[in-house]
Amino acid sequence: MNPIRLRPNQPADRPYRGGAGIVALRGEGSLDRHTPEDFVASTTTCHGTDTIGLTVLPDGRTLRDAVQAEPVAWLGAEHVERFGADTGVLVKLLHTGERLFNHVHPDGAFAQRHLDSSRGKTEAWLIADTGDSPTGTVWLGWRRDVGQDELADWFERQDVTAQLDALHEITVQAGDSLYVPAGTPHSIGEGITIVEVQEPTDLSIILEYAPFPALSRETALLGLDVNTALAAVPTGAVTSERLAELHRRPSQGARVSLLPPEADGFFRAERLTVAGSATIEPGFAVLVVLEGTGRLRWGAGELELTRGTTIVTPHGAGALDIEGDVRVIRCAPPLPSA
Repeated sequence: MNPIRLRPNQPADRPYRGGAGIVALRGEGSLDRHTPEDFVASTTTCHGTDTIGLTVLPDGRTLRDAVQAEPVAWLGAEHVERFGADTGVLVKLLHTGERLFNHVHPDGAFAQRHLDSSRGKTEAWLIADTGDSPTGTVWLGWRRDVGQDELADWFERQDVTAQLDALHEITVQAGDSLYVPAGTPHSIGEGITIVEVQEPTDLSIILEYAPFPALSRETALLGLDVNTALAAVPTGAVTSERLAELHRRPSQGARVSLLPPEADGFFRAERLTVAGSATIEPGFAVLVVLEGTGRLRWGAGELELTRGTTIVTPHGAGALDIEGDVRVIRCAPPLPSA
């Protein structure tokens, strides 16, 4: 099996504006202002749809169908024994053309109980660019304990100021990474481009919907009643010590893990900085080239690497060699042993 270079896959009519950062990174993509997400190597559909969001391979098959037809070749025997014919991960390129609404993603237990989903949505943000400014702003986790009645009142009144004031406001720069456990309220400021790695679902409970015309109260709550939906939101404070575990600044090294060890049960992400050559072990993964040029080589062939290139690598391709002067993000499924 061969690695495959992927074209942009940007679902239309998403409820917030963005996408220009994806075009700037990739040199191609949609110019529509409501295509802020590029679903990369996706076997996941947008919530409420059957096919939107799925990656279509050059041979016309969806990646989902290809993996289900040859799971061991795509994912490896150890992964299939643990997780079945499921990649277990979704990678997106995401650009905010406006501040992304405050929202939470339910955890697995809530999703199974109320949303007929085997997974929730823990995610991580790998900051690629902050636009015209050297830094950007995100909001992550409550600064203090928030009462359930207080949260319900903010939601009913759509008090955005109170919601944001209660969240940690964090300054980020290119190279930062943030781990976002399911249930953590969060918002992403305007002008930020990220590589987002996450559990493969599209489930969001949106606490701030009124300023976004495409959203309604019903869609914000995923069709649940308000008390049930808000029960997915933990109300305890995220301490400064915990925040330091979730937010990492850039670190040096040829191959650097970007996330805390607790993420291994959900997904993995690392940065490879190659000046010459480097070898990657066999495994299903998504490669996103952030800068530089080079080549990806394997036994049966090679692919050119340039800024914005996205590639899905099947386990069956074997060990891969990266050659050149290039910086790459590699995202992988959960660790089977985690």
